[in-house]
Order: sequence, then structure tokens, then C-alpha cells
Amino acid sequence: MKKKFTTRRLAATVVAATAAGSLLVGCTAGGGPVEVDLGDGPPVAGEVKEGALDGVTLTFTSWGGIFQEAQVAALEPFVEQSGVKLLEDGPTEYSKVKAQVDSENVTWDVVDTDIIWADKQCGEDGLLMDLDLDIVDVSNIPNQSLVGDCYVPAMQYGYVIMYNEDAYPEAPTGWADFFDTEKFPGKRAIAGFEDIGPGVYEGALLAEGVAPEDLYPLDMDRVYQKLDTIRDDLIYWKTGAESQQMVESGEADMVLLWSGRGYGAVENGANYKPIWNEALVVADALAVPKNAKNPDAAMALINSYLGADAQATMAEMSSYSPVHKDAKPEFSELGLEYLTTDPAIAEQMVPTDQSWWAENYDAELERWLNWLQG
Repeated sequence: MKKKFTTRRLAATVVAATAAGSLLVGCTAGGGPVEVDLGDGPPVAGEVKEGALDGVTLTFTSWGGIFQEAQVAALEPFVEQSGVKLLEDGPTEYSKVKAQVDSENVTWDVVDTDIIWADKQCGEDGLLMDLDLDIVDVSNIPNQSLVGDCYVPAMQYGYVIMYNEDAYPEAPTGWADFFDTEKFPGKRAIAGFEDIGPGVYEGALLAEGVAPEDLYPLDMDRVYQKLDTIRDDLIYWKTGAESQQMVESGEADMVLLWSGRGYGAVENGANYKPIWNEALVVADALAVPKNAKNPDAAMALINSYLGADAQATMAEMSSYSPVHKDAKPEFSELGLEYLTTDPAIAEQMVPTDQSWWAENYDAELERWLNWLQG
């Protein structure tokens, strides 16, 4: 069915601009309606009708740095083909999303967020619109558990244990070894910031022999009993950069960190190896705030972002793994060792449940912070 809708033309305060149809940086304000025709038939990830968004302005908001640069580069064909004017903003701030939605003055059309936060914002009382599956094709996302009612994954990566090969001639093989300080002595580094989500909690239960399919709901009493057994061996990182530095400096012999950071440390010469067995699958999310002025156009952007070619571009520039099963990023030999969509790696990893974390986030964050101070 041919889908027609109206959207608002936005005037922009432009920080940097090049030729018409190219990427811009700035902010938006309301304007008059523009009729847009997305064409006939079901959506196909990565495709948009030629000229479908002529006269439309969209603002894409993410976390900045190399990752946002990669995301924007992945959207260049969408910009050229659709005719949209694409603005950038960032970094993502949840208080700003809420303020925009509550005031019905939404200037961020598509936002990259933490996937747990996104899951908390689905539904009638949340801040994010339900996905329009008449516009967004999610059929090629290899891990469907990362698709929510109001979001898609922006990329995926692993939360992985890296171990010091110099310290452990006999390689540790999973979470049981992470918690075995007699067989594998040395400091362990984990995240210690004021946030909570999949990580050492699932790891504690996996070390206890809980099967991946039986992890949720997490038995947090059992988790903290297990964490107490290695409390004296733990040190904490507060940022991704700090976690990578702990690997590069050898400050900890095992480090639980994001796979991209582990890759960066090894690329810089650290003699560490990842343990993909029982590594955890995690992701960012892409979503559209409620009261967005261009909701269908925003969904079309997400659909294009999910295409195989776009995902290959994003992955090559950022080192994150793509979320289209047919994406074929050209990585270095080392980079391929950290491609979490590689079947040899993916089959060893453990999926996480962002919906459980979203439901239990507030209570578990309080308990975690109390334990850290303990």
C-alpha cells in the first residue's frame, strides 16, 4: 500500500554546511507541512524511495566521537537518495529527550540511547514511539532479542573478559575461572560507575553453573554472595577509556570490558586475549521520541541505517559489530577476531535481557551502589 503522510519543514540554525543534500550540523525549529510519499510495498532495510524526503529536515542525535561519525557516514547514501537534510546533535541526554517530549517541542528525530533506557521508555507512559514496522524492516537483524517495541539495535558488541597471557600460561575459559582466584590469582577489573546493567551479575550466576537460558530473572541474592567471594580482588574502572588503559598497563590480569575497548588495547600492543565463551551480548538502541515532528521520515532513516551496506560502513569506521546479517565489513585480521556476529564467536555468547533490567533497574542500582560503598 502506498503510504502518504505530512511532515513539517524545519528551519535550521546551521553550524556548518556544504552543498545541498549534504550533511549539516545544527538545531531545528518548527515550520510548514510537507507531503512525503515513501512508495509502495513492504519496507526493505537499507532502501528508500528516490527523493522521498525532499524538503524534510531530520536531526540525528548520538554520543559523538568516532561512533557518531561512523553512524553519519553510514547514512550518507540515505541522504543522497532521499533528498533529506540531515542535521546532527549530541551527546544524547535523557533529560533533554524528556523535556522535548513533555513540551511537545521535539527537535531530535532519531536518538541513539542505552538499550535498557530505551526499553524503559516503550509503552503508553514512555518517551519513545512504537516502531512502525510498515516502514522499518527488522527481519535481517541477527539477534531479534535486541529489537524492542520502540527501538532497534544501533550496533552490537560483547561484554567480554580479557586476560593477561603473560600472567596465565594456562588460559582461563569462562566465568568460573574469573571467580577462581586460587587457580587464576590476580586483580580483576569491572565497571564501578553509578549505573547498572548486564555484566558481572550474569557472570556470577554463570560461574555458579546456571545455564544461559535460565539466567532470568536474575537471583541477585546469589549474585552478591558470589561477588563477595572476590571483593578483595576487584578494582574498578569508571570509563571505557580507563578500562582499556587497565589492559594496556597490565593493572589487572582479567578485565571485564566492552569488546571494542579490548580490541583497541590489543591493537596498541597489550598481550591480552578475549574469552568469547560466555561473553555477553549488548547493544545501543535507535529510537524516535514521541511528538517527533517527522515520525515516518524518522522511521525511514532507521530503516536505511539497518541496511547491509550502511551497517558495513558503520562497523568499519567504529569497530562495533553490524546488525544486519548480510553486512560484510572489511576488517583487519585482528578486527575479525572481535566481530561478534562471526558465527564462531556468536554461538559462544550469552544473550542478555534488557527488559528484565529495565523493570528492575531502579531497585538494583540502589543495591549495587550500597554494595560498592560496603
